[in-house]
Amino acid sequence: MSKPKVTLATAASMPNLYPDENGLLDALAERGMDPQIKVWTDPDVDWEAAGMVVVRSVVDYARDRKKFLAWARTVPRLLNSADVLTWNSDKHYLQELASRGLPTIQTTWIQASKNYEKRQVHARFPAFGDFVVKPTVSSGVRDIGRYSTLDLSQRQAAIGQAMGLLAEGRDVMVQRYREEIDVHGEMSLVFFNGLLSHAVQKKALLHPSEVTDRSIREAVTEAHIPTEQELMWGEQIRAVIHDYVRSRIGRDEQFLYNRVDVVPDGEGSFLVMEIALVDADLYVDATPEAMGNFADAIGMRAFW
Repeated sequence: MSKPKVTLATAASMPNLYPDENGLLDALAERGMDPQIKVWTDPDVDWEAAGMVVVRSVVDYARDRKKFLAWARTVPRLLNSADVLTWNSDKHYLQELASRGLPTIQTTWIQASKNYEKRQVHARFPAFGDFVVKPTVSSGVRDIGRYSTLDLSQRQAAIGQAMGLLAEGRDVMVQRYREEIDVHGEMSLVFFNGLLSHAVQKKALLHPSEVTDRSIREAVTEAHIPTEQELMWGEQIRAVIHDYVRSRIGRDEQFLYNRVDVVPDGEGSFLVMEIALVDADLYVDATPEAMGNFADAIGMRAFW
């Protein structure tokens, strides 16, 4: 029996995947697969012959989301699926999930099509505390700025960032910065084929009056053993996500991978920061078993 071919799709700027995934090809080969890495924008790749394609470090998709989604729709066996990539690549999905009862961070949405003036954008910033400005379509932590309402120069910088994004035709989201992130950090729960693989605690990356550049920012992470309460949060989040999926396509769908980022709300519950199903960094070096779990999950699909 021939080995099932598995192609890991990446960006030209990351030809060897995320740094912690350097061993993934070997792990897949050890499990009887024929793995390879291809750049999603490479016109010479025959995606019909690529076998099962796993979307990985496509960190450049936000530059041309339409092109990325058009490519995704041409790939016969793609994980995660083209529909998942469509809704998850624009953070407006948080609105939909919030309407279904998922606790999310309070967000003001600013549409580029409205052609707001500076004063109108400024009026949509919080009146107190720190806040975050970011585009609704972005990869990782690029183009995200944290600002303080107490500093006039920072508010002006926030207006400048927002207006710059809007001028590029990119919708903007403004969120209150949760102080719990500085105290506890974010927690990421990583699921493979619907099962929890591992969890990590991430330290805060944003500082006031800072906008992240377009390069990769490495999160400071450490392995985290989820509490019983945190596991319950994960199941609650998964239930809401899958309810949304069923409403979109008329049936449920299992994700190959899913990273859920949460932060405590200070009142015994949680707030969802992000659901990452596109170019998610899965922190497979966080625990000894994480890389093997991911390779096993891919193998389960490849040998289906």
